[in-house]
Amino acid sequence: MSRPEGDGAPSRRIPIRPPATSQSASRVTTFELFFDLVYVFAFTQVSRLMAETHSAIGILQALIILSLMWWTWVGYSWISNQASADQPFLRTVMTLAMIAVFIAALTIPEAYEDLEGGWNGPIVFATAYAAVRIIHVTLYLVVAREDSGVRRQLLIFLIALIPAVTLIFVGALLGGQAQLWLWLAGMIYDLGATWVGSALGRGWRLPSAEHWAERHGLVVILALGESIVAIGVGVAREPVDPFIMLGAAASVVLSVLLWWSYFARLAAAGEHALTTRDEYARARLGADAYSYAHFVIIAGIIVTALGIEDAMKHVGDAEPFGWFGATALGAGIAMFAAGTVVFALLVGVRRPIMRAVEAVVLLAALPVLAVVPPLAALVIAVTLTGAIALTESALHRRAEAMRRA
Repeated sequence: MSRPEGDGAPSRRIPIRPPATSQSASRVTTFELFFDLVYVFAFTQVSRLMAETHSAIGILQALIILSLMWWTWVGYSWISNQASADQPFLRTVMTLAMIAVFIAALTIPEAYEDLEGGWNGPIVFATAYAAVRIIHVTLYLVVAREDSGVRRQLLIFLIALIPAVTLIFVGALLGGQAQLWLWLAGMIYDLGATWVGSALGRGWRLPSAEHWAERHGLVVILALGESIVAIGVGVAREPVDPFIMLGAAASVVLSVLLWWSYFARLAAAGEHALTTRDEYARARLGADAYSYAHFVIIAGIIVTALGIEDAMKHVGDAEPFGWFGATALGAGIAMFAAGTVVFALLVGVRRPIMRAVEAVVLLAALPVLAVVPPLAALVIAVTLTGAIALTESALHRRAEAMRRA
């Protein structure tokens, strides 16, 4: 609503409702879910890039792209926690950001190697990425126009943003190996400088713990959806047979186990930890446990989906699975487990030992996964992950019983 100011002249400020508080139990709006759908497409494109390159360098390239896209999503999640996205101005500006994100996602398959015809793929990606970041900062300045602490923090944030985006552009112009390493340097600088700047500025706000935890839980669900899609992608045009049915069942169980590993204990613990922190500590925890640690969780899910897709493509073969598919499957689960360990420690979950065991066991199993047929590799991965989950659950119940005794 416009309010009179000064001599009574009507205000020209953009009408934005004030931020939620932790007591308001603000929840994720339907528009935020709609906004996140463009990132579902980006996840799919990242998986496609990994599958087409089918190499360690290709996975590194894809993870760099994923980190760049993730960091854009993180920026808008902070804004929507500061002010409700379910209002005309924010919806309009975030729609512009959606367009830019979608264009960036469209160009992911040619982000490193321009396809014949059309515009230059790497340049288009860099331009769309820069547009998403510029829209984010501009929108945040409007949302925080009455909060000097956030405005000061955003100016510090620009110290990280400008060099990082510059490195992305220079890399796109140079191409080749220079592009890979410049983009990696830009990503690392952006993440590191933002973390240092946040510690120095102490200006970020995280009004609603409930909204923050729910928003990140939902993006984990969206990433897990990619693992489900990967099952169908591998065998969508093949006649159904017992191998496909067994592989599909094992893959779905694996996706459910990843879901359980995050939501059974960690999701609620993370939200509780946020609600018990004061303003600065909550923002710090929100950044460390969610903006940073959740990238490892999401990346682990996407890499696991690549392993599932590769296994399902050859689910009826008797030949060995091979190192590429085995590494994607086993290392993806291990990466996911490692991310949950970091998250658990940050939010105060005591002794997430079994998550660390899971990471070590899956990495140790890589040689076995590589030499057995794809279906056997899926079954072994599911068995190991399921056994560790059952053990963790039993240990948790025992600890709860001892605590209540």
